[in-house]
Amino acid sequence: MKCLGIFLTALLVMASGHAGAAPPTVRVGPVRRVFHNGEHNAFTDLCRFHDALYLTFRSCPDGHMVHPTAVTIILRSRDEGATWEPVHRFSVKDRDTRDPHFLVFQDQLFVYTGTWWSGPTTLPREEYDMNKHLGYAVRSEDGAKWSDPVMLEGTFGHYIWRAATTGGKAYLCGRRKPGFEIGPKGEGDKIQSLMLESDDGLVWKKRAYFQETGGDETAFLFTDDGSLVAAARNGGGGNAQLLRSKPPYTDWVRTSFDRPIGGPLITQWGGHILIGGRKTTREAGPKTSLCWLVEDSLQEFAELPSGGDNSYPGFVALSETRALVSYYSSHEKDASGKPITAIYLTELSIAP
Repeated sequence: MKCLGIFLTALLVMASGHAGAAPPTVRVGPVRRVFHNGEHNAFTDLCRFHDALYLTFRSCPDGHMVHPTAVTIILRSRDEGATWEPVHRFSVKDRDTRDPHFLVFQDQLFVYTGTWWSGPTTLPREEYDMNKHLGYAVRSEDGAKWSDPVMLEGTFGHYIWRAATTGGKAYLCGRRKPGFEIGPKGEGDKIQSLMLESDDGLVWKKRAYFQETGGDETAFLFTDDGSLVAAARNGGGGNAQLLRSKPPYTDWVRTSFDRPIGGPLITQWGGHILIGGRKTTREAGPKTSLCWLVEDSLQEFAELPSGGDNSYPGFVALSETRALVSYYSSHEKDASGKPITAIYLTELSIAP
Protein backbone atom coordinates (compact mmCIF):
# COMPACT_ATOMS: atom_id res chain seq x y z
CA MET A 1 0.00 0.00 0.00
CA LYS A 2 1.26 3.44 -0.89
CA CYS A 3 0.39 6.55 1.14
CA LEU A 4 0.04 9.59 -1.06
CA GLY A 5 0.37 11.91 1.91
CA ILE A 6 -2.42 14.14 0.67
CA PHE A 7 -4.61 15.78 3.26
CA LEU A 8 -7.65 17.73 2.10
CA THR A 9 -9.99 19.94 4.07
CA ALA A 10 -13.56 20.00 2.82
CA LEU A 11 -15.60 23.01 1.91
CA LEU A 12 -18.27 24.03 4.39
CA VAL A 13 -21.63 23.12 2.90
CA MET A 14 -25.24 22.85 3.95
CA ALA A 15 -26.34 19.21 4.08
CA SER A 16 -29.69 17.92 2.92
CA GLY A 17 -32.17 17.45 5.72
CA HIS A 18 -30.44 19.80 8.15
CA ALA A 19 -31.89 23.18 7.22
CA GLY A 20 -30.74 25.84 9.64
CA ALA A 21 -28.07 23.62 11.18
CA ALA A 22 -24.38 24.43 11.00
CA PRO A 23 -22.91 22.79 7.89
CA PRO A 24 -20.59 19.86 8.52
CA THR A 25 -16.87 20.08 8.03
CA VAL A 26 -15.40 17.00 6.36
CA ARG A 27 -11.75 16.06 6.37
CA VAL A 28 -10.37 13.69 3.74
CA GLY A 29 -7.13 11.81 4.01
CA PRO A 30 -4.65 10.41 3.77
CA VAL A 31 -5.29 8.59 0.49
CA ARG A 32 -3.85 5.08 0.14
CA ARG A 33 -3.28 2.92 -2.89
CA VAL A 34 -4.68 -0.40 -1.65
CA PHE A 35 -4.44 -2.55 -4.78
CA HIS A 36 -2.38 -2.64 -7.95
CA ASN A 37 -1.23 -5.75 -9.79
CA GLY A 38 0.01 -4.22 -13.03
CA GLU A 39 -3.42 -4.64 -14.65
CA HIS A 40 -6.35 -2.29 -15.25
CA ASN A 41 -8.21 -2.13 -11.91
CA ALA A 42 -11.50 -0.26 -11.83
CA PHE A 43 -15.17 0.10 -10.81
CA THR A 44 -15.16 -0.19 -7.01
CA ASP A 45 -17.71 -0.83 -4.30
CA LEU A 46 -17.56 -1.12 -0.50
CA CYS A 47 -19.85 -2.60 2.14
CA ARG A 48 -20.06 -3.98 5.66
CA PHE A 49 -21.25 -7.56 6.17
CA HIS A 50 -21.36 -9.14 9.62
CA ASP A 51 -18.07 -8.28 11.35
CA ALA A 52 -15.98 -7.27 8.32
CA LEU A 53 -15.67 -4.78 5.48
CA TYR A 54 -15.59 -5.85 1.83
CA LEU A 55 -14.13 -4.16 -1.25
CA THR A 56 -14.76 -5.32 -4.81
CA PHE A 57 -13.56 -4.20 -8.25
CA ARG A 58 -12.78 -5.44 -11.77
CA SER A 59 -9.22 -6.34 -12.78
CA CYS A 60 -8.15 -7.01 -16.37
CA PRO A 61 -4.70 -7.48 -17.95
CA ASP A 62 -5.99 -6.19 -21.30
CA GLY A 63 -7.38 -2.85 -20.18
CA HIS A 64 -10.62 -0.93 -19.83
CA MET A 65 -12.64 -2.21 -22.76
CA VAL A 66 -14.43 -5.55 -23.35
CA HIS A 67 -12.15 -8.56 -22.75
CA PRO A 68 -12.91 -12.13 -21.62
CA THR A 69 -9.82 -11.95 -19.38
CA ALA A 70 -11.57 -9.64 -16.88
CA VAL A 71 -12.14 -10.92 -13.33
CA THR A 72 -13.95 -9.58 -10.30
CA ILE A 73 -11.88 -9.47 -7.11
CA ILE A 74 -13.30 -9.33 -3.57
CA LEU A 75 -11.14 -8.23 -0.62
CA ARG A 76 -11.99 -8.37 3.09
CA SER A 77 -10.83 -6.28 6.05
CA ARG A 78 -11.30 -7.26 9.69
CA ASP A 79 -9.66 -4.09 11.05
CA GLU A 80 -11.91 -1.31 9.68
CA GLY A 81 -10.00 -0.99 6.42
CA ALA A 82 -6.43 -0.86 7.73
CA THR A 83 -5.45 -4.09 5.94
CA TRP A 84 -7.12 -6.15 3.23
CA GLU A 85 -6.97 -9.82 2.24
CA PRO A 86 -8.34 -11.49 -0.92
CA VAL A 87 -11.30 -13.78 -0.23
CA HIS A 88 -12.69 -14.49 -3.69
CA ARG A 89 -12.29 -13.83 -7.41
CA PHE A 90 -14.48 -14.96 -10.28
CA SER A 91 -15.01 -14.62 -14.00
CA VAL A 92 -17.61 -15.75 -16.53
CA LYS A 93 -16.55 -17.68 -19.63
CA ASP A 94 -16.54 -15.60 -22.83
CA ARG A 95 -17.76 -12.55 -20.92
CA ASP A 96 -16.26 -9.38 -19.46
CA THR A 97 -17.29 -9.13 -15.81
CA ARG A 98 -17.40 -5.45 -14.88
CA ASP A 99 -19.07 -2.88 -12.61
CA PRO A 100 -19.35 -5.20 -9.57
CA HIS A 101 -21.61 -4.00 -6.75
CA PHE A 102 -22.54 -5.37 -3.33
CA LEU A 103 -25.97 -6.02 -1.91
CA VAL A 104 -26.66 -7.34 1.60
CA PHE A 105 -30.00 -9.13 1.26
CA GLN A 106 -31.68 -11.94 3.20
CA ASP A 107 -28.56 -12.30 5.37
CA GLN A 108 -26.39 -13.01 2.34
CA LEU A 109 -23.74 -10.91 0.66
CA PHE A 110 -24.33 -10.66 -3.09
CA VAL A 111 -21.91 -9.30 -5.68
CA TYR A 112 -23.65 -8.36 -8.92
CA THR A 113 -21.85 -7.83 -12.21
CA GLY A 114 -23.06 -6.71 -15.60
CA THR A 115 -21.25 -8.73 -18.27
CA TRP A 116 -20.58 -7.90 -21.91
CA TRP A 117 -20.45 -10.92 -24.21
CA SER A 118 -17.01 -10.97 -25.82
CA GLY A 119 -16.44 -14.52 -27.01
CA PRO A 120 -13.05 -16.15 -26.52
CA THR A 121 -11.03 -13.06 -27.53
CA THR A 122 -11.19 -9.27 -27.20
CA LEU A 123 -14.32 -7.91 -28.85
CA PRO A 124 -13.91 -5.08 -31.42
CA ARG A 125 -15.85 -1.98 -30.39
CA GLU A 126 -17.99 -2.05 -33.53
CA GLU A 127 -19.33 -5.45 -32.40
CA TYR A 128 -20.48 -4.37 -28.92
CA ASP A 129 -24.12 -5.37 -28.51
CA MET A 130 -26.14 -4.43 -25.42
CA ASN A 131 -28.72 -7.06 -26.37
CA LYS A 132 -26.14 -9.71 -25.39
CA HIS A 133 -25.66 -8.29 -21.91
CA LEU A 134 -26.43 -10.60 -19.00
CA GLY A 135 -26.26 -10.11 -15.24
CA TYR A 136 -24.48 -12.55 -12.94
CA ALA A 137 -24.05 -12.82 -9.18
CA VAL A 138 -22.01 -14.64 -6.60
CA ARG A 139 -23.19 -14.84 -2.99
CA SER A 140 -21.96 -15.84 0.42
CA GLU A 141 -23.44 -16.42 3.88
CA ASP A 142 -20.16 -15.85 5.73
CA GLY A 143 -17.94 -13.82 3.38
CA ALA A 144 -15.49 -16.71 3.09
CA LYS A 145 -17.26 -19.41 1.04
CA TRP A 146 -18.75 -18.14 -2.19
CA SER A 147 -21.09 -19.60 -4.79
CA ASP A 148 -20.18 -20.03 -8.41
CA PRO A 149 -21.42 -17.22 -10.69
CA VAL A 150 -25.18 -17.53 -11.20
CA MET A 151 -27.00 -16.09 -14.19
CA LEU A 152 -29.67 -13.58 -13.14
CA GLU A 153 -33.00 -14.49 -14.70
CA GLY A 154 -34.72 -11.56 -16.37
CA THR A 155 -31.53 -9.59 -17.08
CA PHE A 156 -30.64 -10.76 -20.60
CA GLY A 157 -30.30 -7.68 -22.79
CA HIS A 158 -29.97 -5.45 -19.71
CA TYR A 159 -26.81 -3.74 -18.50
CA ILE A 160 -27.26 -4.09 -14.73
CA TRP A 161 -25.76 -1.74 -12.18
CA ARG A 162 -26.25 -0.83 -8.49
CA ALA A 163 -28.89 -2.53 -6.32
CA ALA A 164 -30.65 -1.59 -3.07
CA THR A 165 -33.35 -3.04 -0.81
CA THR A 166 -36.59 -1.91 0.81
CA GLY A 167 -39.70 -3.68 2.07
CA GLY A 168 -38.14 -7.14 1.82
CA LYS A 169 -37.43 -6.80 -1.90
CA ALA A 170 -34.31 -6.03 -3.90
CA TYR A 171 -34.21 -3.39 -6.64
CA LEU A 172 -31.66 -3.17 -9.43
CA CYS A 173 -30.85 -0.61 -12.11
CA GLY A 174 -30.98 -2.15 -15.59
CA ARG A 175 -30.69 -0.30 -18.88
CA ARG A 176 -31.62 -1.61 -22.31
CA LYS A 177 -32.40 -0.74 -25.90
CA PRO A 178 -36.06 0.11 -26.64
CA GLY A 179 -37.63 -3.06 -27.93
CA PHE A 180 -34.17 -4.69 -27.89
CA GLU A 181 -33.43 -3.05 -31.23
CA ILE A 182 -30.93 -4.83 -33.46
CA GLY A 183 -27.97 -2.67 -34.42
CA PRO A 184 -24.70 -1.22 -33.14
CA LYS A 185 -23.92 -0.51 -29.50
CA GLY A 186 -26.57 2.23 -29.54
CA GLU A 187 -26.11 3.78 -26.12
CA GLY A 188 -27.09 7.39 -25.67
CA ASP A 189 -30.40 9.17 -25.99
CA LYS A 190 -32.28 6.02 -26.99
CA ILE A 191 -31.37 3.86 -24.02
CA GLN A 192 -34.00 3.23 -21.35
CA SER A 193 -33.38 2.69 -17.63
CA LEU A 194 -35.60 0.33 -15.67
CA MET A 195 -36.08 -0.49 -12.01
CA LEU A 196 -35.92 -4.29 -11.77
CA GLU A 197 -37.45 -6.04 -8.73
CA SER A 198 -36.63 -9.37 -7.07
CA ASP A 199 -37.86 -11.45 -4.12
CA ASP A 200 -34.69 -13.53 -3.87
CA GLY A 201 -31.93 -11.46 -5.51
CA LEU A 202 -31.66 -13.90 -8.42
CA VAL A 203 -34.87 -13.71 -10.46
CA TRP A 204 -35.77 -10.22 -11.69
CA LYS A 205 -38.78 -8.56 -13.30
CA LYS A 206 -39.61 -5.05 -14.47
CA ARG A 207 -41.08 -2.73 -11.85
CA ALA A 208 -40.99 0.57 -13.76
CA TYR A 209 -39.18 2.75 -16.26
CA PHE A 210 -37.43 5.66 -14.59
CA GLN A 211 -35.62 7.08 -17.64
CA GLU A 212 -37.31 6.40 -20.97
CA THR A 213 -34.47 8.12 -22.83
CA GLY A 214 -30.84 8.82 -21.93
CA GLY A 215 -30.76 5.94 -19.45
CA ASP A 216 -27.46 5.07 -17.79
CA GLU A 217 -25.77 4.15 -14.50
CA THR A 218 -28.12 4.93 -11.59
CA ALA A 219 -27.71 4.55 -7.82
CA PHE A 220 -30.76 4.10 -5.55
CA LEU A 221 -31.22 5.26 -1.96
CA PHE A 222 -34.39 4.22 -0.09
CA THR A 223 -35.66 6.02 3.00
CA ASP A 224 -37.43 4.35 5.92
CA ASP A 225 -40.88 4.89 4.38
CA GLY A 226 -39.80 3.37 1.05
CA SER A 227 -39.39 6.69 -0.74
CA LEU A 228 -36.58 6.69 -3.28
CA VAL A 229 -33.86 9.22 -4.07
CA ALA A 230 -31.56 8.33 -6.97
CA ALA A 231 -28.56 9.78 -8.79
CA ALA A 232 -28.66 9.01 -12.51
CA ARG A 233 -25.95 9.45 -15.11
CA ASN A 234 -27.17 10.83 -18.44
CA GLY A 235 -26.55 8.38 -21.29
CA GLY A 236 -26.96 11.19 -23.80
CA GLY A 237 -23.90 12.97 -22.42
CA GLY A 238 -25.75 15.79 -20.65
CA ASN A 239 -25.99 16.64 -16.98
CA ALA A 240 -26.87 13.98 -14.44
CA GLN A 241 -30.29 13.87 -12.82
CA LEU A 242 -31.73 13.62 -9.33
CA LEU A 243 -34.72 11.27 -9.31
CA ARG A 244 -37.41 11.00 -6.66
CA SER A 245 -40.27 8.51 -6.37
CA LYS A 246 -42.56 6.82 -3.87
CA PRO A 247 -44.08 3.32 -3.85
CA PRO A 248 -45.20 1.83 -6.19
CA TYR A 249 -42.50 3.78 -8.14
CA THR A 250 -44.69 4.56 -11.13
CA ASP A 251 -44.38 8.36 -10.87
CA TRP A 252 -40.97 10.05 -10.98
CA VAL A 253 -39.77 13.60 -10.41
CA ARG A 254 -36.57 14.42 -12.30
CA THR A 255 -34.29 17.39 -11.63
CA SER A 256 -31.11 18.08 -13.59
CA PHE A 257 -27.85 18.72 -11.75
CA ASP A 258 -25.30 21.27 -12.94
CA ARG A 259 -22.83 18.63 -14.16
CA PRO A 260 -22.46 15.12 -15.57
CA ILE A 261 -21.65 12.39 -13.03
CA GLY A 262 -19.77 9.26 -14.10
CA GLY A 263 -20.18 6.16 -11.94
CA PRO A 264 -22.59 7.78 -9.46
CA LEU A 265 -22.76 6.88 -5.78
CA ILE A 266 -25.58 7.96 -3.46
CA THR A 267 -25.66 7.16 0.24
CA GLN A 268 -26.82 8.50 3.57
CA TRP A 269 -24.22 9.32 6.21
CA GLY A 270 -24.74 11.03 9.53
CA GLY A 271 -28.17 12.27 8.50
CA HIS A 272 -26.93 13.80 5.25
CA ILE A 273 -27.08 12.57 1.66
CA LEU A 274 -23.74 12.17 -0.10
CA ILE A 275 -23.34 11.88 -3.87
CA GLY A 276 -20.05 10.99 -5.53
CA GLY A 277 -18.72 10.26 -8.99
CA ARG A 278 -16.65 11.65 -11.83
CA LYS A 279 -16.86 15.28 -12.82
CA THR A 280 -15.00 16.77 -15.78
CA THR A 281 -13.65 20.31 -15.93
CA ARG A 282 -11.95 22.05 -18.84
CA GLU A 283 -9.05 23.05 -16.61
CA ALA A 284 -8.36 19.83 -14.69
CA GLY A 285 -10.01 17.11 -16.79
CA PRO A 286 -11.84 14.18 -15.14
CA LYS A 287 -11.73 14.05 -11.34
CA THR A 288 -13.43 11.97 -8.65
CA SER A 289 -15.65 14.29 -6.63
CA LEU A 290 -17.75 14.05 -3.45
CA CYS A 291 -20.72 16.31 -2.77
CA TRP A 292 -23.52 16.89 -0.31
CA LEU A 293 -27.03 16.93 -1.70
CA VAL A 294 -28.55 20.28 -0.64
CA GLU A 295 -32.24 20.22 -1.50
CA ASP A 296 -31.93 19.40 -5.21
CA SER A 297 -28.40 20.73 -5.79
CA LEU A 298 -24.84 19.46 -5.39
CA GLN A 299 -22.31 21.21 -3.18
CA GLU A 300 -18.86 19.71 -3.59
CA PHE A 301 -16.80 19.13 -0.47
CA ALA A 302 -13.86 17.17 -1.85
CA GLU A 303 -11.98 16.51 -5.06
CA LEU A 304 -9.93 13.36 -4.56
CA PRO A 305 -6.45 12.84 -6.06
CA SER A 306 -7.39 11.42 -9.45
CA GLY A 307 -7.02 11.82 -13.18
CA GLY A 308 -7.54 10.18 -16.53
CA ASP A 309 -9.60 7.01 -16.22
CA ASN A 310 -11.12 7.32 -12.72
CA SER A 311 -14.16 7.44 -10.40
CA TYR A 312 -16.80 4.76 -9.57
CA PRO A 313 -16.59 5.28 -5.81
CA GLY A 314 -17.76 2.93 -3.07
CA PHE A 315 -18.71 3.99 0.45
CA VAL A 316 -19.06 2.39 3.89
CA ALA A 317 -19.83 4.18 7.14
CA LEU A 318 -17.61 3.33 10.11
CA SER A 319 -19.73 5.53 12.39
CA GLU A 320 -21.93 8.62 12.19
CA THR A 321 -18.78 10.72 11.80
CA ARG A 322 -16.26 8.39 10.08
CA ALA A 323 -16.44 6.62 6.72
CA LEU A 324 -14.31 5.03 4.01
CA VAL A 325 -14.48 5.80 0.29
CA SER A 326 -12.94 3.64 -2.44
CA TYR A 327 -12.36 4.64 -6.05
CA TYR A 328 -10.03 3.96 -8.96
CA SER A 329 -7.74 6.29 -10.84
CA SER A 330 -4.89 6.43 -13.34
CA HIS A 331 -3.16 9.60 -12.10
CA GLU A 332 -0.02 7.77 -10.90
CA LYS A 333 2.78 6.29 -13.00
CA ASP A 334 5.04 3.26 -12.66
CA ALA A 335 8.85 3.29 -12.65
CA SER A 336 8.94 3.49 -16.44
CA GLY A 337 6.64 6.52 -16.52
CA LYS A 338 3.59 4.59 -17.76
CA PRO A 339 0.23 5.45 -16.11
CA ILE A 340 -1.19 2.77 -13.84
CA THR A 341 -4.86 2.21 -13.01
CA ALA A 342 -5.17 1.29 -9.35
CA ILE A 343 -7.61 1.12 -6.44
CA TYR A 344 -7.49 3.83 -3.77
CA LEU A 345 -9.05 4.25 -0.35
CA THR A 346 -9.48 7.27 1.89
CA GLU A 347 -11.17 8.05 5.20
CA LEU A 348 -13.73 10.80 5.68
CA SER A 349 -14.46 12.36 9.05
CA ILE A 350 -17.08 14.88 10.12
CA ALA A 351 -15.99 17.29 12.84
CA PRO A 352 -18.21 17.52 15.95
